[in-house]
Amino acid sequence: MSEQISDRAGLPNLIDGVKQLIPAKFRRDVPVVPVVRLSGVIGAVTPLRPGLTLAGIAKTLERAFATRHAKAVALVINSPGGSPVQSRQIYLRIRQLAAEKKLPVLAFVEDVAASGGYMIACAGDEIFCDPSSILGSIGVVGGSFGFQDLIKRIGVERRLYTAGEHKAMLDPFLPEDPDDVARLKALQREIHAIFIALVKGSRGERLKGAEDVLFTGEYWAGEKSVSLGLADKIGDLRSTLRERYGEKVLTPVIAPASGMLAGLLGRRSPGAGSLAAFDGIGGLPDDLISALETRAIWAKFGF
Repeated sequence: MSEQISDRAGLPNLIDGVKQLIPAKFRRDVPVVPVVRLSGVIGAVTPLRPGLTLAGIAKTLERAFATRHAKAVALVINSPGGSPVQSRQIYLRIRQLAAEKKLPVLAFVEDVAASGGYMIACAGDEIFCDPSSILGSIGVVGGSFGFQDLIKRIGVERRLYTAGEHKAMLDPFLPEDPDDVARLKALQREIHAIFIALVKGSRGERLKGAEDVLFTGEYWAGEKSVSLGLADKIGDLRSTLRERYGEKVLTPVIAPASGMLAGLLGRRSPGAGSLAAFDGIGGLPDDLISALETRAIWAKFGF
């Protein structure tokens, strides 16, 4: 009888020993928080530096939310913004997956989450940032150049043929038309209203600033962003997750497929065993302009 009791007493130790042999990521007693990095200009695409798009990160997001034993999903965001359409689509997909998997989303801002980057950060149930992070820029911007005087000086004649009264609206080689500018501003106000509604719906009563402050396109550093309710706390990913889920929390980074695997999946990226980067060499002037625009977007926030 005493031998049976001794055997039973040693059973928990045996079970614990067996658990230690199982890789941590497969054990239910080890918390897991998958991490997805969302970095770069949203929607801007050049052959060697594709921007953030839903098509480009959808599979990565799905893999993150499908992680076994996940307690939450962490987003690490570093983006100055870009396409309002792609920003909102990424936001919506994150919220859809969070609802389907019943997982909280924690957003961590690195250098900047501005404009569309902040829109994506709003997909987090909580937003954390560094004291030097930049957040906000809740607005809409558009820009162009006017070359009509330049082409006259160098003797170039502009020939443009359209069907549709406003098809050549805001053409940079034609004089600016006040009616065209008014139409553009009306469109911007409509998109701005959608952005504002998304932020209000996401942040709700946590927003503490007045509307004529929060939604002017202005941006702020971390501490001020927290005081305005644009973020919840000052905090970094490692410290926050350890404090919340314990010292043993696993934080696997879920990255897009690349190289040979990306090719097998039909998503070969430029330079990954192909000459795709040179397929559009005839469009290099456009790519150069796109690269300069990307640089200008980052430079607006001092990066």
